[in-house]
Amino acid sequence: MSECQKVLFETQGNVAVITLNRPEQRNAIDAQTCIQLRDAIERFENDGQLHVGVLRGNGPVFCAGMDLKAFSNGEAEAILFGPGRLGGLVSRSRTKPIIASVKGAALAGGFELMLACDLAVATHSAIFGLPESKRGLIAGAGGAFRLGQILPKAIANEILLTGDAISADRAAALGLVNKLIEEASVDEEAIKWARKISFNAPLSVRSSLQLAKCSGCMGEERFWELSDVLLRDLLQSADAAEGATAFAEKRKPVWTGN
Repeated sequence: MSECQKVLFETQGNVAVITLNRPEQRNAIDAQTCIQLRDAIERFENDGQLHVGVLRGNGPVFCAGMDLKAFSNGEAEAILFGPGRLGGLVSRSRTKPIIASVKGAALAGGFELMLACDLAVATHSAIFGLPESKRGLIAGAGGAFRLGQILPKAIANEILLTGDAISADRAAALGLVNKLIEEASVDEEAIKWARKISFNAPLSVRSSLQLAKCSGCMGEERFWELSDVLLRDLLQSADAAEGATAFAEKRKPVWTGN
């Protein structure tokens, strides 16, 4: 398998299975992975024979978020601000449902990719979180305001401000995950759900999805504008550089507030 294949694309009938393929890097998103994921989402959306997608990660982890080494090497703009933003997914206008199949950790941008999907199944051992506040950043790929739309304010603030991860059981109880399942069966379960949906009338599915999204999308563009302004400022900050460096050096960051 080519080293360049950081995102895999396969079809099973009317279902597209999109796989993040950087298991040694916990499927973290660098610029090339972002481009390949964006291309995969475009391929899925534009293929009239494909009705439902599944997003999964190769290996024991779904996705650890933005690759902080790539961030330190100047790839942040390409990763976070291209068409559709992170992975070409988090802010892309879509017509077809995507199901996240989550093993292990869905953290930072990985959690935001999951939140951008329409349904999610996960293993009992999965964990979810937005640790950006521990790295001098914000959850600028939609996580900050999507959590606020889904959860009570106090719970959303807890996850955002502490940066601590939550368990699969708690995520399911909060309505962030549709179903918890054993690890060996999670991808199979996601594909089963996708097939079930793909059996329904495509136009009905798309129209239903569009109506469901409208209930929470009023004013979303304003959220993106503010999120981008804040994120760009933070990406240039000393604390953001310190967060990435401390993570790479496996030490506690020393924040300066600059």
